[in-house]
Amino acid sequence: NSGVVSLLRPLLLDVVPTVQQSAALALGRLADYNNDLAEAVVKGDILPQLLCSLSEQNRFYKKAAAFVLRAIGKHSPQLAQAIVQCGALEMLVTCLEDFDPGVKEAASWALAYIARHNSELSQAVVDAGAVPLLVLCIQEPEIALKRIAASTLSDISKHSPELAQTVVDAGAIAHLAQMILNPDAKLKRQVLSALSQIAKHSVDLAELVVEAEIFPFVLTCLKDSDEYVKKNGATLIREIAKHTPELSQLIVNAGGVAAVIDCIGSCRGTVRLPGIMTLGYVAAHSENLSMAVIVSKGIPPLCACLIEEHEDHIKAAAAWALGQIGRHTPEHAHAVAVANVLPTLLALYMDTRSSEDLQMKASIFTKRTLKNILQKCTHLPALETLLHDAPPNIMKYIVGQFSKVLPHDSKARRLFVTTGGLKKIQEIQAEPGSLLQEYINTINSCYPEEVVR
Repeated sequence: NSGVVSLLRPLLLDVVPTVQQSAALALGRLADYNNDLAEAVVKGDILPQLLCSLSEQNRFYKKAAAFVLRAIGKHSPQLAQAIVQCGALEMLVTCLEDFDPGVKEAASWALAYIARHNSELSQAVVDAGAVPLLVLCIQEPEIALKRIAASTLSDISKHSPELAQTVVDAGAIAHLAQMILNPDAKLKRQVLSALSQIAKHSVDLAELVVEAEIFPFVLTCLKDSDEYVKKNGATLIREIAKHTPELSQLIVNAGGVAAVIDCIGSCRGTVRLPGIMTLGYVAAHSENLSMAVIVSKGIPPLCACLIEEHEDHIKAAAAWALGQIGRHTPEHAHAVAVANVLPTLLALYMDTRSSEDLQMKASIFTKRTLKNILQKCTHLPALETLLHDAPPNIMKYIVGQFSKVLPHDSKARRLFVTTGGLKKIQEIQAEPGSLLQEYINTINSCYPEEVVR
């Protein structure tokens, strides 16, 4: 408000280098503070002035100038676009070749903040020639430079298969894969993130990541003491597993499912989410892969997530994953039912505080699993307990399924009486003439009158 921006602008061209650097730092800190101040710096015609004499300046000024660009570019795509339009990308890419690692780091940071907004800005960074130089930066000895260069490659790769392919073509995967076991946790986070962003787009890209021999090394990340390393490791495995049965099978063969299950059991909150999704994706592909999740004891930790977690989206993911495990055959459904997950899901379905997504997934899961179990009547006692608690629409569904199964299956009829199911049916208050009443009449007609009485 006091007009400081316009007073700082001429100081960027001061004859004393330290004045120039201090002026740039001051502008950077102003722009960093919020969107409005960043806009004020752009409108104050600072950018051309900042870039004007950059090529012959020392490393301190270059770092300060890159900081200003990063501080402006981080706020919005519009501000990042302003940086692109004033020709700053070329300057930043030139800084990636600088002798000083601090200058490279500052330039990489600014490029990351521009690229992360959208695919157009990311493409502009690629077109300026940044990618091959960033791949060289991840090979430098300085750990801070490695981290930010990996992060920038991640930000470029995330938007589209084409951008990810550009990063792959520059030879990034092999160098990233080598750093999975680096002792620096912050570097591992960025490396795993970059590989995830590449693998997520297509089968071909995921296969290229796998071919860099990331297994079994990536599984050690699931035991890391750093929560973000765990989460990013699980995310990478998820992005590979989702594509094809073959890639999922490869993960199973490497011991990946067991490692993911241990990871889910050893952490809480959003760190669990990619692991939960991984189990769902693996199980969804085929009966055999689903059975691999069951045999590895994947169901109990997913059930625990339904009870322990507070966030609905995590519970919904666990319900979805359990649904993928149980959907194949009655045997698969039986494995889920004996874990006593149905009452938990019904409670979530009936809870008015549950999100719409969670209620929907709980309902789909319950109906699909019931249908599978009822095909063979493999676990009727689990269903009788449900009849005590089920809301009307699920109750109607269960009774309807029983009315289809019991007339044709003498073993099921006997079980239905001895486990108390028939008794429970008599207690249901159904509207005369309703579909529910019809179902009850059909079930009752399977038994002698005195048994029903």
